[in-house]
Amino acid sequence: MRIAVSARLLIQNNMTGIGWFIFETMQRIVEQHPEHEFIYFFDRPYSHQFITAKNIRPVVLKPKCRFHPLFYRLWYDIKVYRALNNYKIDFFIAPEGIMSLRTSVPTLLVIHDLAFVHYPHFIPKYMSEYLIKTTGKCCQKAFHIATVSEYSRNDIHQIYGVPKEKISVVFNGTHHHFNPIGDEEKLEIKKTYAQGEEYFLFVGTIHPRKNLMNQLIAYERFRNENPETRHKFIIVGTRWIVEEKLQEFLDNTKYSADILFYGHMPTEKLSKLTASAFALMYVSVFEGFGIPIIEGFQAEVPVITSNTSSMPEVAGDAAMIVEPSDPESIFSAMNALFKNPELRQKFIERGRIRKELFSWEKTARLFNDALEISLGKISKRD
Repeated sequence: MRIAVSARLLIQNNMTGIGWFIFETMQRIVEQHPEHEFIYFFDRPYSHQFITAKNIRPVVLKPKCRFHPLFYRLWYDIKVYRALNNYKIDFFIAPEGIMSLRTSVPTLLVIHDLAFVHYPHFIPKYMSEYLIKTTGKCCQKAFHIATVSEYSRNDIHQIYGVPKEKISVVFNGTHHHFNPIGDEEKLEIKKTYAQGEEYFLFVGTIHPRKNLMNQLIAYERFRNENPETRHKFIIVGTRWIVEEKLQEFLDNTKYSADILFYGHMPTEKLSKLTASAFALMYVSVFEGFGIPIIEGFQAEVPVITSNTSSMPEVAGDAAMIVEPSDPESIFSAMNALFKNPELRQKFIERGRIRKELFSWEKTARLFNDALEISLGKISKRD
């Protein structure tokens, strides 16, 4: 069988969560299925690091697809549609929530979250309207759907009326680089990135959905309440949208010199930075999963996360759960970890247990099950 995969989010040195999902699951599935040929559709020159087996054939479909309805339509409904026909594809894997609506090729659609439905104002109006409308059509047309949490499975079912039996839950995994490190290495990391001090770590795109503003307000309160501490607040992530209120806060807080931006960071460095943190901050407004929560568990640092969407499902009892809209709730968790070392250690130990539930090997097995369900439907249909 010839199986095509939308691989346009496999971008060297700039991998998002979806990109890692594609890479980590597909390299394992390709290896398990030497009987199939896998055609990877890229939208730009690709790195050979993504071609992990002989039964992968890379194909570049230009132009590069950008975050705009016109580019999505051009890429999926013209470029991908033609390629599916030209390469005589038997099955298509669409891992970023959008698929070709013109094709008759059976498609396994992966939807990571429906944030654009719940918070349409977080992205340009033209894009939220396009995604809301098109995702519904994709859900109806898809042969089968995979998603990354029970929360998202219920969301897809409730919003788009998709039967639950048509949706498989495929939890995310974590990168193997995320592990605890020794005290001496932690000291070196702190010297390099935090002026030798303890620090709270925020990982994620600088975007309203990630709720950085409220976390910084909580940090300011933490510093005011604990004048003896010099904890820093480190931010790792690219700026997606410029928020005027956020910039105004940064310009006016007396702790601006202690709020440190490092932009995008390679996984090898980020894993060390995570393992050296006093706590990992992942207090988003909405997430379909939340991979950094598990990365914090893997690195054996306490995690503070939100009581919304999928995050309590992922965290279980191993993280401090807070209300993301309330800086006071976030501050209380930060302060509790600082004031009570035993509490901090308790969450580290719970994280050690919780992390065993998640791995890319388990993700690949679940995704392979979803693929087998889809291929089984084709056999019955034929």
